[in-house]
Formats: sequence, structure tokens, C-alpha cells
Amino acid sequence: MSEPLIRAEGLCKSFPTGDATIEVLKDLDFELARGERVAIVGQSGVGKSTLLHILGTLDHPTRGRLLFDGEDVFDRDPDDLARLRNASLGFVFQFHHLLPEFDAVENVMMPGILGERGFDEMRGRARDMLCEVGLSHRLDHPVGKLSGGERQRVAVARALVLDPLVVLADEPTGNLDPKTGAQIEDLLLEMNRTRGTTLVVVTHSESLAHKLGRRLTLADGRVVPADSPGSPGWVP
Repeated sequence: MSEPLIRAEGLCKSFPTGDATIEVLKDLDFELARGERVAIVGQSGVGKSTLLHILGTLDHPTRGRLLFDGEDVFDRDPDDLARLRNASLGFVFQFHHLLPEFDAVENVMMPGILGERGFDEMRGRARDMLCEVGLSHRLDHPVGKLSGGERQRVAVARALVLDPLVVLADEPTGNLDPKTGAQIEDLLLEMNRTRGTTLVVVTHSESLAHKLGRRLTLADGRVVPADSPGSPGWVP
């Protein structure tokens, strides 16, 4: 059996609030394989987005380890961790976080420019990636003038432009109408199928969770089996 791409060992995350401490994540242990599709599901407030931010190294756990290809990523110094994040992780958020004053190509180029890739290389990559997500007719449009679905396609292209090993998506269809949301769902799944990118999605969408297949269900800060109280579809 091959080594998992990502392994969480005893991940905990707590936040101090005055005289108390809120434990959001409690001793999480799980593995993610290369090319796997996983939905992180659970009720609001159970720590889904917090977990995704830790997986994306945007936040640090209070305790525990996150192994990426067998190495604890939080043993790296900040600059080295930033390079790992830029090269190996792509992000898609519910609110796409695009730069409205720039056009679609310029937005998609940004991860490579920040990673000190060549301008011409990144412009070519960005144009190719936008064509791949169905936006060949919107390359030079300011993203502020695109529809919500088009902006989310730009966000998907930006996440994938450096061919990351992992794409992390936080409610990527939560701000879209059902038809457009389904198109974005299918686009993410197609990118996973054709590129072999590990796809981890926080979602309240039962449709998307079903399409992804595997679920990590959070309840009371812990991963619970699919047939446990707190998991979707549980019947007492």
C-alpha cells in the first residue's frame, strides 16, 4: 500500500476566549490518498473550515502533526512553508477572492507570479487553464464584470494553474444558484479525474458530498463514523 499523501495525527485546535478555551478540533486522525475525493461535512460550527485551513497550512494546530508526503509541514520555517503552499496547494473559496481590477488571465497568473515564475510562462499557463474551464471567451474581461459562475470558474483555474497536488475548496458552490453550482461541482470532479489532483471540499451540499464519495464527518470536534449520531443520514 502506498504512503498516504496527507496524514493527520492527533490534530487539535483551540481558541482562548477570556478565561475559557474553546476546543474546536479534538485529536483528529485520518489519511488522504493521492487523487482522492473527500467531502468534509457536519453541522455549522463544528470546525470544518478550521480543519480546511489547517490542511492548507493557513492556520496552525494547537497540538498534533500534519504530515505531507511523510514530513510534518509545521516543522518548516515560514518561508519554506509558504513555498510549499504556493507550489502544492490550490484553494477555492465560497467568495472567490479575486482581484476585481484585474482581468481573468491576470487573476489566474497570480500564484505563479507570487512564486516567482516567469511572466510569459504564467500568462500562457493562465490562458490555457481558463480555456480548459470553459472561459476562452472571457480571457481579457475584468472579473468584476463576470457572472458569479464565471468568477468561480476563474477561481478554479487559479487554484489549478500550478498543477498542485491538492485542491482545497470551502463551500465552492454555496454562493451560486443550483444550476451554476452543479456546473462548478462537475468541473471540480472533472479536474480531479483528468489531473489526479486530490480534492478536499467543505460542503453543506448533499449532492456534492454524494458525488465526492468519501466523507469526513465532524461532530463535537471529532471525526465520527458515517453511522454515528451527528453524521448525515443517521437514524436513531
